[in-house]
Parts: sequence; structure tokens; C-alpha cells
Amino acid sequence: MGKIILTGDRPTGKLHLGHYVGSLRRRVELQNSGEFEKIFIMIADAQALTDNADNPEKVRQNILEVALDYLSCGLDPAQSTLFIQSQVPELCELAFYYMNLVTVARLQRNPTVKAEIQLRGFAEGNEEEGSQRQGIPVGFFTYPISQASDITAFKATTVPVGEDQEPMIEQTREIVHKFNSVYGETLVMPGILLPDNAACLRLPGTDGKAKMSKSLGNCIYLSDSADEVKKKVMGMYTDPDHLRVEDPGKVEGNTVFTYLDAFSRPEHFQRYLPDYASLDELKAHYRRGGLGDVKVKKFLIAVLNETLEPIRERRKQYEGRIEEVYEILRKGSEHARATAAQTLGEVRHAMRIDYFDDKELIAEQARQYQQQR
Repeated sequence: MGKIILTGDRPTGKLHLGHYVGSLRRRVELQNSGEFEKIFIMIADAQALTDNADNPEKVRQNILEVALDYLSCGLDPAQSTLFIQSQVPELCELAFYYMNLVTVARLQRNPTVKAEIQLRGFAEGNEEEGSQRQGIPVGFFTYPISQASDITAFKATTVPVGEDQEPMIEQTREIVHKFNSVYGETLVMPGILLPDNAACLRLPGTDGKAKMSKSLGNCIYLSDSADEVKKKVMGMYTDPDHLRVEDPGKVEGNTVFTYLDAFSRPEHFQRYLPDYASLDELKAHYRRGGLGDVKVKKFLIAVLNETLEPIRERRKQYEGRIEEVYEILRKGSEHARATAAQTLGEVRHAMRIDYFDDKELIAEQARQYQQQR
């Protein structure tokens, strides 16, 4: 069996630069590498509903936004299967079986689940009367199990994600190991593929917070105009102690330089900042003083807009062909469902619950009851 990729995003809003450097850019590179037999890209609407159940319209509207971002970034439906999670019901059945292989205590120890619970303000334990905090929805709590069903349904060998998702992939690996130990070698053990650029592991928000997040309002979106990018970068968090141009500045923890680590290339300096040969040289000048934040931000604006311009152009083209976008998703979902159904059949067989397909069982029990007559 060849190498297979499964990855995706929750449709809770437009995708941003954190998604781009953390996974989208790499997906396109992997798609075009020719190294993978199959690539499945999932719009995870069912998982988005685990903490948006009271606002399904938000999820519904953002299916298209995510699809447009995928296509505009260069994901090609002729090479990658783009599909909607809820249109593959086999994933729910797989998750139901996997629930029997995971304890509540193990889910509670998952660092990603704990962090997401805190981020969303879910109340631990029982809801108290009059409390404004919602208890943890069961669907959200079992998110790692759902993710395991997504990965294993397509026999993914490779899952490209950011470092914050490592605990989720590790839990999938545990489920695969437990299932194969109990029922026999059936599921494929997935491997994780992290970004190769350290700055891309977790791109901070424009406010300097640890992570770019739609809920925190600190994002630069892939669909942002050139003017919107300029406005957001000019307001970006830098070194709070770098008050004057001549002051020495800190590069570490400086959001502008983190973005330059993730996006700038040598040719950008030739085009937009020829006074410097490289990013290292720019950093050295900033550290010793004499380089203002505005100059560095203007350079970053030029770099980001050069990166985003072809994405914006492709998005405009697809925005004029919405019916075609939905047809891509429909065909992709049909193909994904056929693939997941085959895996589910193998899982049922391994668990010995494929009753109607087990002709030997039926014949044996028929003989048994004939003899008793």
C-alpha cells in the first residue's frame, strides 16, 4: 500500500495565516510531490458542531469559505479528495466502536483536549445552577476518538499537523494499537508530519498571543485585502521596550520577526529591502539598534502581500463558480464515503459483527439447529 494523507480543518470561519504556514502550504507541496498515492482533505463540520451545536448556520456558511480557501491555496481536486465530514456517516460508526477502547481518564489527560476546554470556557465537572459556564459536551470531550476514526477510515499513513495536535495523533496511535491487539491487524498506524520551519509550528496572533485564533480576533486571513493586511501588520505586537529607532531591540518574542521567519525568502530582500542580504542581517541590525519597527513592518507587509496575491486571484475566480465548488465537494464526499465504507467493512469483519456476510456462521448454526430437531 502506498502512502496516504488525511488532514483537514473545522469550518468555523475563514482560514488564516496560521493555517497556511501550519498545514495548507505543506499540503500543496505534498500534493505536488508525487510521493503520495492518495490525499484526503476533510472539512470537519461534524467536529465543528461539537462546540457550535447551537449555531449550525455558522458551520453551514463556513463550509464554502474553507473550500474556497483550499482551492485558492492550490489544492487540486484532480489530485486531492476534498470532502465534507458529515457526508461520510461511516466515520460516526467507527468512532462508536473506538469509544470502547478508550477510558474517560485517558481523554481527560489529553493535553490538547484540556487546552481547548480551557480556551472555550467549558466548566469542568457538573454544571452548577445559575452558572454562565457551559458543561463540556460529550461530543467535544470525545473529539480525539472522532479524529481517530477520520484518520483510520482512510488508512492514512501520514497526518500533517501543527505541534498542538501531536497529543491527538498519539491518541489515534494508541487506539490503532489497542484495536489491532484485540481484533487482529486491521488498522494502519499513522505517522505525524510536523512543519519543517520552527516558526510555522505555531504562528502567534498579531497581538503577540501564543496562537493565532479566530475567536481571539488576532488573525490575518488568507482572503484579506492588501489594505487589510497592511492595517493588521502596522498594529502588530513588537518589542515593547523598543521605544526609539536607536534603541536595541529584541527579536525573540517579537511577532513581526516570527512572521518573517515563517514567510520571508532571500529573493524578498532583493526586491523589497536590498540594503540587507538576509533575515539574519536584518535581525542583527535590529538587535544593536538603529532600525525602526515601521521599516521592518513595511517589509513584512510587502512579503505577505506577495504571498497572498495569487491566493486572492484564484479565490476571485472560484467565487464566480460556486456551483462548481459544491460539485467538487459532492464528488469528493462520494469518493471518501466509498473508501471509508471499505474500511468499516474490514473493521466489522475483524470485530465479528458482519453477521449477514458470514455465510459459514449462518450455515454452521443452521446445521446445529437441524441436529437438535
